[in-house]
Amino acid sequence: MTQSTHQAPISQSRIAAVAQLGQQIWLDTLSRQLIESGTLANWINNDAVAGLTSNPAIFHQALSKDAAYAPAIAAARAAENNAEIRFENVVLPDIQAACDLFLPLWQQTGGEQGYVSFEVSPTLAHDAAGTTAAAIRLWQTINRPNAMIKIPATQAGCEAITEVIAHGINVNVTLIFSLEQLEAVQAAHEAGLRRWVAHCQQQGMPERIGDVASVASFFVSRTDSTLDAKLPESLQGKTAIALCKTAYQNWQTLQTGAQADLKSLGTKPQWLLWASTSVKNPAYRDTLYVEELIGAHTVNTVPDATLVAFRDHGIAQLRLNQDIDSAQEQLAALSALGFDLEQIGIDLQTAGLAQFETAYNDLLKLV
Repeated sequence: MTQSTHQAPISQSRIAAVAQLGQQIWLDTLSRQLIESGTLANWINNDAVAGLTSNPAIFHQALSKDAAYAPAIAAARAAENNAEIRFENVVLPDIQAACDLFLPLWQQTGGEQGYVSFEVSPTLAHDAAGTTAAAIRLWQTINRPNAMIKIPATQAGCEAITEVIAHGINVNVTLIFSLEQLEAVQAAHEAGLRRWVAHCQQQGMPERIGDVASVASFFVSRTDSTLDAKLPESLQGKTAIALCKTAYQNWQTLQTGAQADLKSLGTKPQWLLWASTSVKNPAYRDTLYVEELIGAHTVNTVPDATLVAFRDHGIAQLRLNQDIDSAQEQLAALSALGFDLEQIGIDLQTAGLAQFETAYNDLLKLV
């Protein structure tokens, strides 16, 4: 990972300045070298990086390029016949180590920050029962209060989300590409959270109601990458941001409306997380999807190259609540041109699942 040779004090860090505006910056990568080199600890201590996400593609890159995994892979091959369990035996220690690095932050913030995400097998994306069982097993195996289990926002995934949240397990819902998908995820989370609250009340442990955390990961750059070539120049590079701003407006309404009673009981809201925020079009500013999506009570998970870029020249200003009229005009213009953003979201989710499943299958070959 690219690292600045001089780490500025946290008070001077452009990344830490985002935290002061109420948004968490998480790192969207993980490897053994990242942990053992002290780089991750530096990001936490010097730049207020507040969490970390992983996925099959990230681990495929790590295991194929980081020689530090060779002994663990050899040991796993000797001890375990099941390739999926071998993979978990190799990488879950990294998840646990990352959780331990973030644990002081998790404790200091009362569980508001400091989470590390690990994904269930993408082969279970359309298997609600299988996803639920895998999430419970992984949660128990990782055995860290600041772990999050990633579940895709498929129909089956939403069924599993309700069950897993009801079990008191932290969930990162991944591969959300449309406002309709997000709405389904929020409904699934709310259903699970209400069951969790009822369980805590029935068991005489109201102090645990606020234990469950969740994020809804809304994917950003892939939408623009898909649409831009089909749009007039005046509409290019604006759709993903318009969707995110609309999602944020809807989220704020949800917190003060239908879910206000949950907040009064002490639950944590399901925070919006902006994912896939590296810029794919070299014509765009490399920090575009960080700068334009800064808003209170949200998360942005960024790959290391984007983190380094923002640390160098990013501008920390609240933007997510601005230009809402322009965002609505952008979405209306696309609708007038005949673009169905819900169907585009379905197509992007399908492609994302296929990408993760390919990476996962390649991963199993590595171990």
